[in-house]
Amino acid sequence: EIEGTRATIIDVIKSEAQIESRFPKDVERIIHYIHAMEYGLKRLETLPLSLRFIREIHKVLIGGTVDAPGKTPGEFRVSQNWIGGGSPSTADFVPPTHTEMARCLDDFEKFLYATDEYPPLIKAALAHAQFETIHPFLDGNGRTGRLLTTFYLCKLGILERPVLYLSEYFLNNQKTYYQSLNTYHQEKADVSGWLDFFLDGVAIIATEAIEVSKKINVRHQKDIIKIQSLGRRTKTGMTVLENLYKQPIVNVRKIEEWTKLSRPQANDLVKKLMELEILEQRDKDVEYGREFWYRKYLDLFVNKEEAKQ
Repeated sequence: EIEGTRATIIDVIKSEAQIESRFPKDVERIIHYIHAMEYGLKRLETLPLSLRFIREIHKVLIGGTVDAPGKTPGEFRVSQNWIGGGSPSTADFVPPTHTEMARCLDDFEKFLYATDEYPPLIKAALAHAQFETIHPFLDGNGRTGRLLTTFYLCKLGILERPVLYLSEYFLNNQKTYYQSLNTYHQEKADVSGWLDFFLDGVAIIATEAIEVSKKINVRHQKDIIKIQSLGRRTKTGMTVLENLYKQPIVNVRKIEEWTKLSRPQANDLVKKLMELEILEQRDKDVEYGREFWYRKYLDLFVNKEEAKQ
């Protein structure tokens, strides 16, 4: 979830699958967010969680998007920014000047690696709030900061995979999120209020992630049993099933690509997967350019309003 975007997860899946070409303009923001996540997880294998790493993530996140012009993707700011209001004098919060920012970032980097008594989740909460306080980029600080939380927990081994997405919690509680950060920013910072909010989010999102993971496993096992009824098409059916977890909206051309089947054979396989209630044709009145959804899997992530679009 990214604040201010009209694009949905369905738009993103279709865009990545190249099933449609017309989407909300901000779909690229979500796609770049996903690419930045993938890039960062891979980059952590060879590069420490550092200021250089943060700049690289920001470049992937912002570069090539509608947000990029004038925002120097991948570079720390060299001018003053502010949060809210039309100028620093009317702003809700004014981050450190760019001359002070270098020292702040140096301290921030040291904090990430310091051996101290803070439990990992407390440290992750403090790191997120401190990054947002420094606000080192001209744009994309919120997205970068939320990605940084995931990378930090993965680097510590708290997360094996990036399944803890706090962005949704922050978006659903956006007013409280900004209020908690704002009180943290103040001279008499309410650190405990921010920590309570952050840790509540971790607990809520972790519980939801566990439940969804269980449902995915159940769905996977049920559909494997169905696929095994396909006889000589079991192997290609399994190929499609495993790929559907990466791309749950497809067309026949994509099935051909995955299985190396001919067009008639791919159409026949799609028909069988529909009979098994694994795939569902989106618009049953369309004869050409059909799209098929792995509906029961998508329903675990997509709300009903999104699915109607």
